[in-house]
Formats: sequence, C-alpha cells, structure tokens
Amino acid sequence: MLDAQLLTLELIRALRPLCEQIARSSGDLADQLRRAATSVMLNLGEGVRRTGRDKKRAYRIAAAEAREVGAALEAAVAWAWVDDAAVTAARALADRVGRITYALAR
Repeated sequence: MLDAQLLTLELIRALRPLCEQIARSSGDLADQLRRAATSVMLNLGEGVRRTGRDKKRAYRIAAAEAREVGAALEAAVAWAWVDDAAVTAARALADRVGRITYALAR
C-alpha cells in the first residue's frame, strides 16, 4: 500500500465526525465530501496497478479529489457549519495527500 493511501485512510477517519456535523446543515455537502475522499482512495488503488499515462491519470484524479476535500471543508467553515479549528487536522491531511498524489502524477 502506498504511503498516500495510508494518509488517505487517516484523512477519511478525520472526516467522519466532520461529515456527521456538516450533514446536520447540508447533507449534500457531507455526501460530496465523503465521495471526494473515497475517490482519492479508489484512484490511488487503481493507479497502483496501472502503467504509463493511465497511472498518471489516476493519480491526477486523486490529487484533484483531495483538493475538492479541502474546498468542501473551506465551504463548510464559510457557512459556519463547522468551526475552523475543527477542520485543522483534516485540512492539513487533505493538503498533504494532494501534494503527494500530485507528485505521483508527474
């Protein structure tokens, strides 16, 4: 398993309570956040077995989905559905996963 996959699992665990809290105000955003984080994991898993451009494509998608996780967290904070302090760890993990997966795609 790639280090990025292990970090993504850590990210998903950090997102669980945040998704529950966000869902109280916006089920749609909570669902999108879950799907984006899951997509990071699935695309990393797919990329492991791919070669060439297919591998890079899977990693680029994973990187973009990690950025989407970060954007969803920022939106939730802006709407005051979660506190900024509550998303600090998840935001940092999403950023780290995004940087690592972007590097894998290069």
